[in-house]
Amino acid sequence: MRHQSPSSWAAICIFIAAVVHFALGFSIEFSVDEAHYVLYAKHLAWSYFDHPPLVGWIQWPLVSLTSSEGIIRLIPEMLWILSAYLVYQVTLEIHHVLQGRNAGYLTTALPSASLCGLMAVLAIVAAPLPHVLAIGLLPDTLLTPLSLGLMWMALRWIRKDVVSMADWLLMGLLLGLAGLSKYTAVFTAFALLLVFLSAPKKPWLNTMGFWFAALLALIIISPVLYWNWVNDWISFKYQIAHGSGGTWAWRRVAAFIGIQIACFGPLLLIGLFIFVKDCLRSNKVILVALLSFFFIPFTIFAALSGGGGLPHWTMPAWFCLAPFVGIGLAKAWVMKGRLTIKIIFIVQVLICLLGFSFVLAGGINSAAIKSNPIADLYGWKIAGQKAAQLAQASKVEGIAVQNWTLGSRAAWYASPLPVFVLDQRKDQFDLWFGGLPNGASVLLMNWSGMAFNPPIGGNRAFERCEPLESLEVIRFGQVLSRFDFSLCHHWQDAGTPR
Repeated sequence: MRHQSPSSWAAICIFIAAVVHFALGFSIEFSVDEAHYVLYAKHLAWSYFDHPPLVGWIQWPLVSLTSSEGIIRLIPEMLWILSAYLVYQVTLEIHHVLQGRNAGYLTTALPSASLCGLMAVLAIVAAPLPHVLAIGLLPDTLLTPLSLGLMWMALRWIRKDVVSMADWLLMGLLLGLAGLSKYTAVFTAFALLLVFLSAPKKPWLNTMGFWFAALLALIIISPVLYWNWVNDWISFKYQIAHGSGGTWAWRRVAAFIGIQIACFGPLLLIGLFIFVKDCLRSNKVILVALLSFFFIPFTIFAALSGGGGLPHWTMPAWFCLAPFVGIGLAKAWVMKGRLTIKIIFIVQVLICLLGFSFVLAGGINSAAIKSNPIADLYGWKIAGQKAAQLAQASKVEGIAVQNWTLGSRAAWYASPLPVFVLDQRKDQFDLWFGGLPNGASVLLMNWSGMAFNPPIGGNRAFERCEPLESLEVIRFGQVLSRFDFSLCHHWQDAGTPR
């Protein structure tokens, strides 16, 4: 590190990670969520059943030009680079606030701003889960740089205490785009409001720019509101039910916290502890308000995890925490804590590299392991093409699957054939392709990783199904999974409520 400045090392680390993301992006097929959101771009709409529309809109130009997974994945890769850059810049802004002559927050001197920025970037680069969202575009991939952008604007307001009209409009634009990315952007909006409320005086309430920013954000999210109004608010109803999960249990909260540490790494927690211990002392109202960009969403998701949740939902919050972590780690670095930081960083990077290797190898198939999640990333392209050939040769209505997670890859790789999901859950596929008509015949596609018996007999079933072909997915000599294709005749839906 003596031969490069901290800012140069931050750029080098971001570049190396980006090259790895680029290589992996061309090596594997779409995951279930990626395919679902790429279908958003194929079926442009004002909004969608389960998420706001920006995750589809932003992919539309590339999806219109190509079906290459690697090219389409340039979008999340660039968003990850932007997020890492914003982590560095926000760290510099927080450093300036802490060093401000009127701040009075510190009892000891801080390391250089560039070293703090480097440590913040290293904490992100060494976090395993964000690399997944850097390769596959999810709404959280979008919300992360937008949340950091809003945090940066809040820091600009803190430092200047006066915001120009251009800054207000930029803030409204970022807030509106965040709302178009994911409904949980409301947590970021609360954190931003808390920063404004933390000031002793509230001059912004009488500023035209504040109200213009609020109006601009409302205009930007109006397509989501209009679409839900037309569709009986189905997206909001779904998200409320999805967020509440099942029966609440403390063990799920404990599991959620443990999974969070494993997915994002202990380096972030160590940096946070040092920052709170050494930097969060007197006059801490502003700092606590800024930390709410992490604590508000994380606390809510942790509470909801008692009923169920997914680990990547907190990624924007962890990225907003990284600047504080960087300052804490930089203090430990200059106070003879280098060995500990080096060891933890190397261990986390090795875990990331091990994960990349498993993905490229196709995971491990073993009797000791209940399932191989990596198998889900291989075989869908050739299976979708085979399904399309069989469906066209059989002259059926389309392709059928028995769970929506099987439908997204089938719909992408067998496009433009319609894909019907035969479960009783109303979802986006019903809006795209409608329900399977009574009396219809389809090609039933089954995957060994989520196998179902053909629906024969009953209120929602076929009259008969005939096996056609099977397809084994083999990678490096090991069988990852198997696809079975059946020709099913005369669908009958007795009107079971959905």
